[in-house]
Amino acid sequence: MINFTNVHNRKQTRSVKWDILQAVFQSEEVLPMWVADMDFQTPQPVIDALVERSTHGIFGYTILDNDVKYSIAEWLERRHNWSIDTEWLSFSPGVVASLHMAIQAFTEPNDKVLIQTPVYTPFYNVIKKHDREVVKNTLIYKDNSYHIDFDDFEEKLKSGVKVFVLCSPHNPVGRVWHKEELKKMADLCLTYNVLLISDEIHGDLTFPGNKHIPIASLSDEIRQETITFMSPSKTFNLAGLQASYIITADKKKRSILTDQLESQGHHMLNTMGNFAMEAAYKHGDAWLDELRDVLHDHRNYVVEMFSQHTEKLKVIHSEGTYLLWIDCSRLNLDDNSLKKFMIENAKVGLNAGIEYGDEGKQFMRMNIACPRATLEEGVKRIINAVQGK
Repeated sequence: MINFTNVHNRKQTRSVKWDILQAVFQSEEVLPMWVADMDFQTPQPVIDALVERSTHGIFGYTILDNDVKYSIAEWLERRHNWSIDTEWLSFSPGVVASLHMAIQAFTEPNDKVLIQTPVYTPFYNVIKKHDREVVKNTLIYKDNSYHIDFDDFEEKLKSGVKVFVLCSPHNPVGRVWHKEELKKMADLCLTYNVLLISDEIHGDLTFPGNKHIPIASLSDEIRQETITFMSPSKTFNLAGLQASYIITADKKKRSILTDQLESQGHHMLNTMGNFAMEAAYKHGDAWLDELRDVLHDHRNYVVEMFSQHTEKLKVIHSEGTYLLWIDCSRLNLDDNSLKKFMIENAKVGLNAGIEYGDEGKQFMRMNIACPRATLEEGVKRIINAVQGK
């Protein structure tokens, strides 16, 4: 049995989540349930591998050898039924860095890049940073879930879009896309000659009854026109070690992307990220299986508590990730007032929905990857604030 109940003190560890509350929320009293890392320790085999490597005491340049690459390939085969060639792998410090590199490598200034909103904030920032045009395929919010507007999706592709950036599973709305949805999106990208970039960093974190399918695994043709971003960082709480990888089957595209990565010095991993990735993928299965059960229970707890105690908050049905998307529209607050309410009344630090685009107005995002005691305290604070206590 793995202990996911211990409350670890993360303050004074230079934690983004815990040590900059004043700067982010203008308060030290909020309970942080925002930025997407977990308050759980990484698997013991990963800790052991890092301790063993650190005792060597020399931290020079390190290579990404076949042991690391095979651990990735075996993980993808074992967990996602996806067989890859290790030659398809490239490496970068993180998925956002990879997105910067890919946008620069495969588009030109003023090119159109399609995203499905509301969506992870860096998608907007990366596209705009490089003077590309953001094109939105707004997801349809219906029946307590989100759905793809395929008519609009196709119209946007027809308009001259060069790249489609898919978020799969989707952050923040929690959708794990079904095979039919993925196939339809991919086929339309093929029809209109649109490069498909897929951020699948949350792919290991799905709830019972939902299975993540790497979109590039659907067919040989789709695989050749897809670039996939993955990382153990969300899965095993390794974000601070900055280790991610890119899967590009098409040799020409891989060469273009590799040149871009090397030109900006983003093609290597730090020593600790290198060893942590291998250990996590070789020895992390049991830990992950239990984590998924914990997160599923946490999701159900939040849904049940809000349902029992208030009609003003509605948790959108989530199929994966450890991020809940909460409809707060019945509070009848504008976005600034909603953010202020959560900070000052509930004393909980959440991500404001408006950060994910206009479609996120009157929503909040909650991180439930924390010990049960922390989760219960956060939920209690929110319910009491809504009830005026």
